[in-house]
Amino acid sequence: MSILEEKPNPPALMNELLEKLEPTFDAKLIPLQLEGRIVFLLFLKTVVDPAKLQNVIIKPFFEMHSLEHYAAYIQSSPDIEEIKSYDTLLVELTKGNVLIAVQDKLFLVDVKKVNSSTVQQALMEPTVSGPQQALSEDILTNLNIIRHRYKEPTLKFEIVTLKDKSHSDIAIIYDEKMVKKPVLKAIQQKIKELDVPLIQSAGELQLFLNGKKYTLFPNIVITERPDRICYNLNSGKVVIMVDGGPHAIIAPVIFFDFMVSMEDNYHLFWGATFTLILRYFGLLTCVTLPALYIAITSYNPDIFRTELALTVAGSRLGVPYPSFIEVLFMLIFMELLTEASIRLPKAVSATATTVGGLILGTAATEAALSSNIMIIIVSAVAISSFVIPINEISLSIRFCRYLLIVFTTLFGTVGLILGFLGILMFMINKESFGEPYLKMYWKSRSSEKGVKSQ
Repeated sequence: MSILEEKPNPPALMNELLEKLEPTFDAKLIPLQLEGRIVFLLFLKTVVDPAKLQNVIIKPFFEMHSLEHYAAYIQSSPDIEEIKSYDTLLVELTKGNVLIAVQDKLFLVDVKKVNSSTVQQALMEPTVSGPQQALSEDILTNLNIIRHRYKEPTLKFEIVTLKDKSHSDIAIIYDEKMVKKPVLKAIQQKIKELDVPLIQSAGELQLFLNGKKYTLFPNIVITERPDRICYNLNSGKVVIMVDGGPHAIIAPVIFFDFMVSMEDNYHLFWGATFTLILRYFGLLTCVTLPALYIAITSYNPDIFRTELALTVAGSRLGVPYPSFIEVLFMLIFMELLTEASIRLPKAVSATATTVGGLILGTAATEAALSSNIMIIIVSAVAISSFVIPINEISLSIRFCRYLLIVFTTLFGTVGLILGFLGILMFMINKESFGEPYLKMYWKSRSSEKGVKSQ
């Protein structure tokens, strides 16, 4: 029988653990000896903080008068960890814990070295007004940020360790007073049932929490802003963080949550309302404008006034293929430019994509591959797609745009209407952890309850 499966003898246990870790170079078993007293330390050199190890564990040993005093000192440390199972000690060592053997007692002390605790600035969700602070890649730093911003005794942190190869910690954060218990239980159950080989970030975790593998619209929001997290905690939602990633998951969410920017909370009512209306107008433009162009030019040009219809027809003189091929040609190149701007180094991305767009638009019109009006429409669609605050829903909206193009190409204006209604019906029947996806809400600025449902 393995020593790990029975009540262990500390030195023998440490030798067995060291054998299991070998031949890795960073596994260290160090004896501390002074005047007949001996203590054993087992740790991985690459994940522990050497300064903390020296000051918190090694130095006090040589200052104490007896092993009993040293054991009492270690047991009173705020960094001491509970040994839940001897079978999990290897995993705990890889997390930066030190296993200390004092006489017949074993202690596990956290002295991990954290290289990712720097708090970043918001990059995905920038705002002109309001806090500029984002999250860190260290989960304890993130929990500290949330505690400082949301000082409620009902705020609860639950830490769950994944069973994958990363053994990362997941924090489930909620306000016990505000949270909906069925939603919390559903999320806890989903995380408990996770069976994946490796999870490195919140983005990967959301794929398993979304429910269905091929869902079109996301059920959760990924954010980097602590202020958005606190607003949603106050609304009774659950926040999930993965150690090693600078983002948090918010659930459940409805469609309108994706259209809200934190900037709305820092502006006057009419200013915030105006920008929100602009956002929805941009959403409608992004989804329907290319399909509307196909419907009107190919099926129903009589919708326009005569002068405008003649202008559109004149701009397409010399274009050798139907309008839907023209639209797909320009939209695909716009998508390529967007991807290039993301993948290229920052020093050249803005210049390369701007110059590429100008050259592409000019060359396409001069070669009669596209009309001037099509260049205007593609530019308007590109600008409109960037007004959506949350990137996950932006990708879904861009995909819906191509669905409407297919329906319009096949069935004309009727196809555009039916396709749009089909997307609405899909969203109406969709749920996010039991919450209707198109549930309406309004945000009260004066109410302490924050978001209220109608």
